[in-house]
Amino acid sequence: MRKKGSLRKLVVDESTTYLWSVRHRHGDGQPCEEVVSLLRDGERTRIVFREGPGRPVEGGYQPGGYVTDEHHNGLNLNEPGSVRALVDEATRRGLLPGARQVDGWELLRAVAARRAAAEGQAQGPAEGP
Repeated sequence: MRKKGSLRKLVVDESTTYLWSVRHRHGDGQPCEEVVSLLRDGERTRIVFREGPGRPVEGGYQPGGYVTDEHHNGLNLNEPGSVRALVDEATRRGLLPGARQVDGWELLRAVAARRAAAEGQAQGPAEGP
């Protein structure tokens, strides 16, 4: 069993590898956050999902590491495919590589749509009567 918060490897291509982890954090009087930390070439990028109205980050019936918005777009941040999709979207937008903090909610809708489309393709078309 993996230790919570331990670093995992994500190989994007021949020349791009990230170490990543997910953790839940909150400070004194601050909203809860789910944070995906990416480390590449000594630079750390944090993709942060801060709890807010219509944006729960944990609790209820969802497991830790799951984020969802008011439009029911959701991701399990513990899945390597979700992290890869976040990396791909952040790279597409010019946010990676770089040492910074990124608002995960800005990426969520596009990433969730891409993941849903990929899952639909993997399952094949629905059969009609």
